[in-house]
Amino acid sequence: MSQVKLSICIPTYNRAAFLEKALGYFVDLYQFSYKYEIIISDNASTDDTGDVVERFIAQGLPIRYLRQAENYGSSANVVSAFSRATGEYVLYLADDDILINDGMREAIRYLDLNPEVTACYAPWYAHDEVAERDDPPFYSVVKDTRFKKRDFETVFDFLVERHVFPEIGIYRSAALRSAWVPRNFAYWAFAYLAHFLDQGAVAFLSKPFYRQVIRSKIARDRPQAGHADVLTAWDSYRGGLEYFLYSGAKRGAVRLTPDRRLYLDAQVKDFTMVRMTVALRMWIMKKDYIRAYELYTRLMLAGFEHHPELQRTRGVLPLMVALQTVMWRTNAVAEIDRLVLHGVEDHSAIEELLRDLGLRSEIAVVPGTTELTPEEIARTAVFITADSDRKHYLRTGHLPNLVISEGDILGHVLI
Repeated sequence: MSQVKLSICIPTYNRAAFLEKALGYFVDLYQFSYKYEIIISDNASTDDTGDVVERFIAQGLPIRYLRQAENYGSSANVVSAFSRATGEYVLYLADDDILINDGMREAIRYLDLNPEVTACYAPWYAHDEVAERDDPPFYSVVKDTRFKKRDFETVFDFLVERHVFPEIGIYRSAALRSAWVPRNFAYWAFAYLAHFLDQGAVAFLSKPFYRQVIRSKIARDRPQAGHADVLTAWDSYRGGLEYFLYSGAKRGAVRLTPDRRLYLDAQVKDFTMVRMTVALRMWIMKKDYIRAYELYTRLMLAGFEHHPELQRTRGVLPLMVALQTVMWRTNAVAEIDRLVLHGVEDHSAIEELLRDLGLRSEIAVVPGTTELTPEEIARTAVFITADSDRKHYLRTGHLPNLVISEGDILGHVLI
């Protein structure tokens, strides 16, 4: 019986419709000239995931289906799938993503011809199923590039200069066994790359073999782990690069003279800040201006004041941070059912922005000229544009901490 060449590992949880589509590609689209297996690790799904798998097993797909006793989390489920793999090579496949036939052929051929390579990476397409188009690859590799074992410094320069994320790869099972270790503060992709490079050569190929579906016809706005990482993982990116460099230094492959430390730290910082500008843009797109402002302060301190993202953001942040703060504070107070806007020129426009930012529908937005009874005052928050109007509201019985002024908020939004 011939050995399995490739183990394709698919962790899943309550995504039967996505998994059905993913497995359908093995029947209708993919072309493998070698023996392969599909390892599905089910994190105790409560939908009909098991039935979907059984239907494809009946069609002859080489599936091994494993079911967790309970949901142990996504990381444990990935390890579960990898640990059951018997192939010479191992590939992670998300249950809603797509492989590319010609890229896969070339990647497997490359590994066959280069037995010293422990991991073979490639850029990937962000794929919009709804519009039926590929966006440009996440990073680019001009030509197939191989780095010899423990060539940490050259690989580090390659990563930071091109902003390469070694996330999509095919691994030799022998190398994967020791590389796959839990990482919390160090971004997993950089940490695992260090482990693979410590064991042998690594390669970055120019041709993609993977499509990450960013908009699915099944559910356009489904949660995506990678998308969440972009919003929040910049400090773990730094941790991952530092982990990578430390591993190289302990192997004697990274020089840590005082000048070299300063250079490496500057490179890591710059990489982290660039990723933070991407997060800033995405938080703005998600209309979370308070988080965006926190990133803005860190980027400005780092010397990124001339970066285009900060230039575009500067004019938007003060007003939107103020309105989001008013919304948040009003929503947070128990038994508030009214918000007074005093001194606001375009009342309807500001109300629309507050609603768009999340002001609860049961909270009425009224102008400052509204007459209120004592009982209504007790259930009312007030936003004033001029601090001088505070005395009026205090005299009429409003609580001091429920009268929020523009100055209270914008005094700390330092653009």
